[in-house]
Amino acid sequence: MQHKTTVVITVFIVLVILFIVFTRIGGEEVIEAECSVDADCVAATCCHASEAVPLSQAPDCADIFCTTECVPGTLDCGQGEIKCLDGKCEAIIY
Repeated sequence: MQHKTTVVITVFIVLVILFIVFTRIGGEEVIEAECSVDADCVAATCCHASEAVPLSQAPDCADIFCTTECVPGTLDCGQGEIKCLDGKCEAIIY
């Protein structure tokens, strides 16, 4: 009976190790890209945005009214742009 328990524990440990090995690539976790082109990204907030998100996370700005103020450190008034960099949406502030 003790031999059977040892075999079961050994098989379990091997399966766990195989799972860990096959869920990683080059020692790094696989991360799905948010974007592939700049158009896949939008401002993270409706007004005075300073961050970007994928289109799937775009805020609903249908009934939102923003001030015309050019807030420093935001995308307001051409102070920056939204880019897809290395598969991640980024707000580039000038």
